Amino acid sequence: MILVNGQPADTVNVLDRGLAYGDGVFRTLRTQDGKPLWWRDHAAKLVADAAALGLACPDEAGLYAEVCRVAEAGEGVVKIVLTRGIGARGYVPPVGQPGTCIVLSAPLPAHAQGNDAIGARWCSLRLARQPRLAGIKHLNRLENVLARAEWNDPAIFEGLLCDDSGAVIGGVMSNLLLVKGGAVHTPDLGECGVAGVARVRLLRALARRGIPVHIGRLLPAAILAADEVMICNSLIGVRRVARLDDATWLPAGWTETLNEALNEDAD
Repeated sequence: MILVNGQPADTVNVLDRGLAYGDGVFRTLRTQDGKPLWWRDHAAKLVADAAALGLACPDEAGLYAEVCRVAEAGEGVVKIVLTRGIGARGYVPPVGQPGTCIVLSAPLPAHAQGNDAIGARWCSLRLARQPRLAGIKHLNRLENVLARAEWNDPAIFEGLLCDDSGAVIGGVMSNLLLVKGGAVHTPDLGECGVAGVARVRLLRALARRGIPVHIGRLLPAAILAADEVMICNSLIGVRRVARLDDATWLPAGWTETLNEALNEDAD
């Protein structure tokens, strides 16, 4: 099912700024038995990302009801898309124009099922740095599209991305974590990249558990020297990286620990 502004539909206006300029934000949620997982975190992130772009955000209770309305009966995925709505030609944001809210569901994809270790590669594409957009899950995802087009090997689950200064930022569809000497490290996303909800939940849980966490600039050499490398997002949870091009890692037990931490909040 697809809802557009609360009504069943499968089209949007061709003048919608989300289509014309990528002027909007989105969230991708995992659902279970018709209910969204981690709803409070997803709702908070949607509000924060919308505010960063000056977008109006729908009422949370009404949006939750729409998510439950479209969600699959078993395991599934719901995507929420918010745009600035319909506008005249040109970049100037319209004033007083209602936005567009799209809520749609899909079955849980095969890649999100299971918890097997994964293979990854380095992408040649370099992410541009733009602090005004850093961390936001906005609709402008051409860098991710081009990076994902770099491979078609089914043995490669994810590609890792660096920015134009050479710092590692994360995966094409995931955030990156590594463990070295008993501490968890994750890239600083202050200049580019998406600060995903799974990453937010992990950082909060690790702080509760007293596990040291370092957020900072990571170079490829730091990844290769790690004791364990992992990726995470809201659909796949935490997955261990077993191979990155020619580098390999044996399990060190951290993937299980982080998956437990990821899901210890009730909501």
